[in-house]
Amino acid sequence: MFTKKEKIQIEFCQNNLDRFTTDQTIAEYGKFLANPRIQYKEYECLSECKLCKETSYAKVNGQIMRGKDSHDLLDQLQEALK
Repeated sequence: MFTKKEKIQIEFCQNNLDRFTTDQTIAEYGKFLANPRIQYKEYECLSECKLCKETSYAKVNGQIMRGKDSHDLLDQLQEALK
């Protein structure tokens, strides 16, 4: 009846965020990450250098999730939270 939804763990690469986020998407990510069901951590590097140069990505519960751009990635992260 009252099923509690699990938290999701998200890991970000700081280099990737610097490369692909804009001022607008940073504000959108801030609102999203304020959700109490999200635990996140930013690392200087996640050792995914080839991927990091190509597209916006994050590790969600240990699995890589990538987007066409940072806004697309945010949309996917929001879907994962549902």
